[in-house]
Amino acid sequence: MRTGQQRYRDYAGFSRAVFRERVQKLSIDGGFTCPNRDGTRGRDGCTFCNNRAFTPAYCRGERGITRQIEEGIRFFERKYRGQKYLAYFQPYSNTYASLEVIAARFEEALKHPRVAGLVIATRPDTVTGEVLDYLEGIARDRHVCVELGVESLQEAVLERVNRGHGVAVAERVAGECARRGLFVCVHLILGLPGESRGEMIDGVARVSRWPIHLLKLHQLQVIRGTRMADEYRERPGAFSLYSLEGYLDLVVEAIERARPDLYLERLVNQTPAAYLVAPRWGVKNFEFAAMLERRLEERDTWQGKFYNEITISN
Repeated sequence: MRTGQQRYRDYAGFSRAVFRERVQKLSIDGGFTCPNRDGTRGRDGCTFCNNRAFTPAYCRGERGITRQIEEGIRFFERKYRGQKYLAYFQPYSNTYASLEVIAARFEEALKHPRVAGLVIATRPDTVTGEVLDYLEGIARDRHVCVELGVESLQEAVLERVNRGHGVAVAERVAGECARRGLFVCVHLILGLPGESRGEMIDGVARVSRWPIHLLKLHQLQVIRGTRMADEYRERPGAFSLYSLEGYLDLVVEAIERARPDLYLERLVNQTPAAYLVAPRWGVKNFEFAAMLERRLEERDTWQGKFYNEITISN
């Protein structure tokens, strides 16, 4: 690979390929919940989750969907004018309601003239056939991406963080979404308690063989207001949180084993300081991206270099 050539496919490349222009995601709180919060499976949620830690100020469900879109556009128009937007239903499980409720909320967003389509973050166990039929109809004319929170491909790890679903349902739903013409994104967290380095890398290689278009990765962060923060305070030795240098090396390995045509939408997360317990790197996302590019170039490596070599090493 030539020096200076892009060494992995990023989200900007996805936007150019699909829309031929820059498109901005607007986070929207659609007022949904989760089955492991409302008592269906539990009430405490995933041990790592505090939705307030990653939702922007304009993303508040009590403001209504149209108002959130308008406020989000005003926020981004300061820097980018005239672009289209994707309504990103982000907090909680955005397919967990009756079809009537889901359709009303999604269609309110799609009525806005600046909205080009939907990105729907959800749990795979809340994506029913009825919902897929509905989304397939929308996707005939508009962009629809289903973002599946999978988090790990290790069953014991999913159980430990109170995820409430297994790997098989995630793989099945990813396939059903793809067969219906929907874009599919999978989200994984690197560093969850009980998951070895080799299992994380293997998880990236395995999920790359699913019929997905995008992959989001980020480091485990211990967030205030979560059960995991309580666990970390009581037993910090049970966690192996990555240093910045260690995580850079891990991401390089993950990129090397990712499918070559997969778009890597995100590789790191930056939680507001008020919510973050650990690890505290003091690095912004764009700074991490620059460091990663240098690391890939130094090692003369790139996305998919070892895609066909599946090995698990601890």
